[in-house]
Amino acid sequence: MYKSYEEYLLTLRNDNRYRILNTRDIQEKHTNFLDFSTNDYLNLSQNSEVIEAAIISARKYGVGATGSRLLSGNLPLYEEFEKIIARDKNTESCLLFSSGFQANISTLSCLLDEKVLRGKAIVFFDKLNHSSLYQAVFLSKAELCRYHHNDVEHLKSLMESYKNDSRPKFIVTETLFGMDGDIAPLKEIAALATKHQAFLYLDEAHATGLFGKNGYGLSTTVQLHNIPHVIMGTLSKAIGSSGGYIASNKTIIDFLINKATGFVYSTAPSPHIIGSASKAWTMVKSLQNERTHLQTLGTILRTKLQEFGFDIGTSATHIVPIIFKEEKICLQIKDALMKREITVSCIRPPTVPHNSSRIRIALTSKHQLQDIERLVNYLREIIQ
Repeated sequence: MYKSYEEYLLTLRNDNRYRILNTRDIQEKHTNFLDFSTNDYLNLSQNSEVIEAAIISARKYGVGATGSRLLSGNLPLYEEFEKIIARDKNTESCLLFSSGFQANISTLSCLLDEKVLRGKAIVFFDKLNHSSLYQAVFLSKAELCRYHHNDVEHLKSLMESYKNDSRPKFIVTETLFGMDGDIAPLKEIAALATKHQAFLYLDEAHATGLFGKNGYGLSTTVQLHNIPHVIMGTLSKAIGSSGGYIASNKTIIDFLINKATGFVYSTAPSPHIIGSASKAWTMVKSLQNERTHLQTLGTILRTKLQEFGFDIGTSATHIVPIIFKEEKICLQIKDALMKREITVSCIRPPTVPHNSSRIRIALTSKHQLQDIERLVNYLREIIQ
């Protein structure tokens, strides 16, 4: 019975796609160590005020929620934080989830439920969307209609071809793409949603805390009030904690409380997690200098890499891929950088499309110009 699984793992090894867990030491203790693999973009996971907020919440409520929020696990702490997120996201209401993956797969799959909609939905879907969004559509069995990455003209032509189709229509996209570091053309997408009366689903996982009004996401830069919409985000990246959220109108949030299985049947997030996330969230608006510094570093890094002939794709932010295509080469570069006390991420299919394996560099506000210079110089040395 185990043989089939062993053969699958062997295939992964042969294709340089086998994955292992690497123990993360607290590398900050090593003064020469540089970490470009973390999504802790604002370094809030190590912030003393955020840590203290976690301790205060744990002392007040305990370390576990004790049950789902529909049973024993609902606390004032959660509802207060949800009101804050809804306010900052310009929505009526909000709902917390234990993870971003859970928020996406639970929310999108039940929004697309054929029985609820009284028909199979058509989902216009950016090809480079996160796996959790793909899994949600697969689970719902809705019709998946993928458009070329960030290609508004392709999306427009696809929607035009379905304009006489009366089935419910959804547009699903990340706002900042976590593997490519580029930004979706939200104004144009919102205009198409309005024209075709489509429901708009925005994944703000990598934009939360970094872009938009006061850092509360790119969704705050477009007018969405007249468009049925859901905004998803995480608390595990720039917010530095753990969990996810869905922001929308009250009807959708009430629907999720009753329908989203990942919410209904999961123990609520731990109180100390929400305590820390809530503190970090409120701090974000005061971190404009850190956000500016981060994007300045991103511009410098992209420029230097392009000057030396590296393929950085369409990156326009602090997330910068270096595309080498072959999995083996990426693994070799990652290992060579590790020997020089630099950590980067090696991203391979199926996380990214075939022939687009890459070294993923994630900058944080803690990085400085000399860190970028050190990274680029080592990359040139390794490639040569």
